[in-house]
Amino acid sequence: MGFKIAVIGATGNVGREILEVLDERGFPADEVVALASRRSQGTEVSFGDKILKVQALENYDFTGTDIALMSAGGSVAKEWAPKIGAQGCVVIDNSSAWRYDMDVPLIVPEVNADAVEGFRKRNIIANPNCSTAQLVVALKPLHDRAKIKRVVVATYQSVSGAGKDGMDELFNQTRAVFVADPVESKKFTKRIAFNVIPHIDVFMEDGSTKEEWKMVAETKKILDPKIKLTATAVRVPVFIGHSEAVNIEFEEPITADEAREILREAPGCLVIDKHEDGGYVTPQEIAGEDATYISRIREDSTLDNGLNIWVVSDNLRKGAALNAVQIAELLVNRHLIQAKKAA
Repeated sequence: MGFKIAVIGATGNVGREILEVLDERGFPADEVVALASRRSQGTEVSFGDKILKVQALENYDFTGTDIALMSAGGSVAKEWAPKIGAQGCVVIDNSSAWRYDMDVPLIVPEVNADAVEGFRKRNIIANPNCSTAQLVVALKPLHDRAKIKRVVVATYQSVSGAGKDGMDELFNQTRAVFVADPVESKKFTKRIAFNVIPHIDVFMEDGSTKEEWKMVAETKKILDPKIKLTATAVRVPVFIGHSEAVNIEFEEPITADEAREILREAPGCLVIDKHEDGGYVTPQEIAGEDATYISRIREDSTLDNGLNIWVVSDNLRKGAALNAVQIAELLVNRHLIQAKKAA
């Protein structure tokens, strides 16, 4: 007997990607339901060779549903995740609403799979921020080998991280530049076409942005609270795929060759690292891919035990949809939940 799955926010970028990933990976679902706000009711979305009609979240009864994969924003998650969990349905939420709640596990399956068992307290599991997910996949095997003390990361984040509106703005501005039309900025604080913006999410009192704070807090919760991390998050004119330049300081010695071999064997990682023109990966090449790609692995001569790495991943997949589905697979494969119909 398969599971009944609800995808909340099914008309958005991540929601559509979740439906695609569920189908691609052959998730053991007997039924998949597409949900969104009332204004999207009746919209059609694809699930494999099927077409699903979107139902309104407000009218849906979750008592017979096993897992809800939610990608509908923080305010919706804050209101609805506890209600859904109370009906016996496990919520896997992509927003930031529950990531910092001590009773809600924050999971990247390649990194801290065992922590998933804590979901029973609230019936909610949080998905990390897209920039954090790919970072910790790359850091985990290196941390296991040489213990990370400090990380300095600069991100190069695609506009899809800001949703469909962000992608539309890059497209419209780029076209406007070429035809000499006025360039309008609505989603971003400055022009994104042919530009980079060192500002993602709101500013905090210490001068960092919330996106940067998220990377710090989430890395500590997922990987190790003792790791010191500082980040600069930058929006770049790329449609899909986040890149990160990462400098790592370790407690123990580790060479670039050792790191390369460790990462080649690590779950979820794919190393492309040749010291030649084009011997590295860029976001354009990895759109639609599941792995976290790592290039430019080299020693930092300014530190006793330091490395630099370049990390690239599809933010809509590993940064959101894929990770959420992997968490659902974790629940099923570890027999932590049972299909209600079978029960």
